[in-house]
Amino acid sequence: MMKNAVGRDIPASLNGIALTPYKSPWDCMPARADCGGKGGLPESNKLVKSIEEAIEATGLRDGMTISFHHHLRNGDYVMKLVVDAIARKGIRDLTLSASSLSAVQDALVPHLESGVITALDTSGLRGEIGKLVSAGKMAKPVMVRSHGGRARAIELGELRIDVAFLGMPTCDLYGNCNGVDGPAACGALGYAMVDAACADKVVAITDNLVAHPLRQISIPQTQIDFIVKVGSIGDPAGISTGSLRISKDPKELIISEYAATVIEHSGYFRDGFSLQLGSGGASLSAAKYIREKMKARNITAAFGVGGVTGIFVEMLEEGLVDTLFDTQSFDATAIASLKKNPRHLEMTAAYYASPGNAGPIVNNVDAVILSATEVDIDFNANVLTGSNGKLMGAPGGHPDTAAGSNLCIVALPLVRGRMPVVREAVHTIVTPGSTVDVIVTERGVAVNPLRKDLLDNLKESNLPLVSIEDLQRLAYKLTGTPAPTPPGGDVVGLVEYRDGTIIDVIRTLK
Repeated sequence: MMKNAVGRDIPASLNGIALTPYKSPWDCMPARADCGGKGGLPESNKLVKSIEEAIEATGLRDGMTISFHHHLRNGDYVMKLVVDAIARKGIRDLTLSASSLSAVQDALVPHLESGVITALDTSGLRGEIGKLVSAGKMAKPVMVRSHGGRARAIELGELRIDVAFLGMPTCDLYGNCNGVDGPAACGALGYAMVDAACADKVVAITDNLVAHPLRQISIPQTQIDFIVKVGSIGDPAGISTGSLRISKDPKELIISEYAATVIEHSGYFRDGFSLQLGSGGASLSAAKYIREKMKARNITAAFGVGGVTGIFVEMLEEGLVDTLFDTQSFDATAIASLKKNPRHLEMTAAYYASPGNAGPIVNNVDAVILSATEVDIDFNANVLTGSNGKLMGAPGGHPDTAAGSNLCIVALPLVRGRMPVVREAVHTIVTPGSTVDVIVTERGVAVNPLRKDLLDNLKESNLPLVSIEDLQRLAYKLTGTPAPTPPGGDVVGLVEYRDGTIIDVIRTLK
């Protein structure tokens, strides 16, 4: 027996369970190293003076894993600020895990070359970082994951994050955060939420520090260890750049109309259906035609899901969509809607797409329209590289929604830049053909032979239905048979499928 601090006799163990005697109200708080986990003393001050001080406070050291989110996309300042500070402190051999990397992160190349960052774990790879990876200049293989796959890996402990550095548009003095207030408001924080919940230490970096308590909370104070106030975390004008665009190309508008018609005649277009629109020009433009068809048939969608744009918000406000589930807001209209509309809901990346939980919402989606860099005669889709193997994209939620939805449509032109987009074999398989149901081009619509039900439903649609082999032959007739891509060299990266298995590899380019 042992006497505790209030004089009671406590056994050292009971029925094989070791017991710790009480000492004081704050002696064994979970923040203590010998007790494990997170915790805090009353009136504890999480605010530190600088990013450098936050790095010291987290105990970051060589060989650890740091993480970031990409909700500010090309307007993000936080990743460079943090990695520059880490480099100045002499810390090296870090793994950088990011929900995606945009062109703005090309500024990190010197730190990749110098060994501050020696491994990358991300969805997006493009620009100068993509060239560095393809040249075989990273010390360790890159891991490319889908949004759902990354959330699964983090929550199941396969991807352990030592320190998450999260750019928060607004943060109060005790660590409650949201993305809808402040000069750098970016809307939903779905990718950052998973990091905040699971990282060993979490640093909120903000340019809008407010009094406690914040009323609208996306990430709670219970998950934030330290807070840093900086001049600016980013420029929200950089959110609506890159892959996000509304098409005005007549060819893509034809593709959009065909895609909407596929949904209309698919058997899923009914009151209470659900949909997701991708970020490609044709898939976003299809919303115009879907909207018209919904009005004509007096149909209301139960929900829309994914990265949310102003188009989806307009459909919500018109009563065409009952609820929006938002993991990433793509424009100012979506950000404002998330702040004010109770039917516009924020969701985590895990809720959105992780196959490792009891049910991501992608499993409830009826129809999704996605883009791709290329597809092949087996319906495999590539959204990561070009046909030459150049890193230029991101899996994002592509494999996740393709697998979960009842109807996955990939919409893309038959030819792009005098190169065939429907090919005998894609360079990099990101989304397996067994999960792609329909490929839509301006010259024809191909239905996966596995979906005989869709073939039957679309017979009366007046769509130009053709086989995928016919599309591939027509593409080659227009462009000529493409020269074989030179074989790649060493494996420098892995393309992980959403369940943790490896679906393809990235090789050095010759």
